[in-house]
Amino acid sequence: MLRSLFLPATLCLLLAACSTQRTTEPGRTATEQLLFSTAAERAADKLAFNLPEGSKVFVDPAYAEGTDSKYLLGTIRDRILRQGGDLVDDKGKAEIVIEPRIGASSVDRDKTLFGIPDFGVPIPLAGQVQMPEIALFKRDTQQGVIKVAATAYNAKTGLLVQSLDPVYGFAHKKEWAALIFFSWDTNDLVPEPAREEWVGK
Repeated sequence: MLRSLFLPATLCLLLAACSTQRTTEPGRTATEQLLFSTAAERAADKLAFNLPEGSKVFVDPAYAEGTDSKYLLGTIRDRILRQGGDLVDDKGKAEIVIEPRIGASSVDRDKTLFGIPDFGVPIPLAGQVQMPEIALFKRDTQQGVIKVAATAYNAKTGLLVQSLDPVYGFAHKKEWAALIFFSWDTNDLVPEPAREEWVGK
């Protein structure tokens, strides 16, 4: 009788002694951040501002809300400088006010799996153990999408200077797996010279 109780009791003690190490990570992965920022750069490149050389320009952030909107606004400011604008941080000192507006700023995901998805197995006194997926074939596509338009008007009169139709920026990463053991990915996020340095490649 004692022997029959000894084994379950020992197993319970061993399970109770298991420890879990928690690693603190940012809310979003580097891949997701790259999807946003790369798409934002490509959208900003398409905004063809027609500014007189040396115009004092204020970029109004009031209508640019959304994920990574500050990065998009910073990129637009950079493009204005490249096109000859003179940025000012005070709307009262501006000759031209530019209002960017964000229509979309998100990541779409499409996943196809032939196999067994990952799943949790409850273990008494130890919580849940996550079992990995078994992929005979898998395609996991993530695409960053940015839609942005802009209006420029005279800071003194409020009259329209230029209205820019919406432009779009896209970035993608695709992960593939086949026959359980083979996996690879393709992306347009990292320039070729830096690709070997990217651990998440």
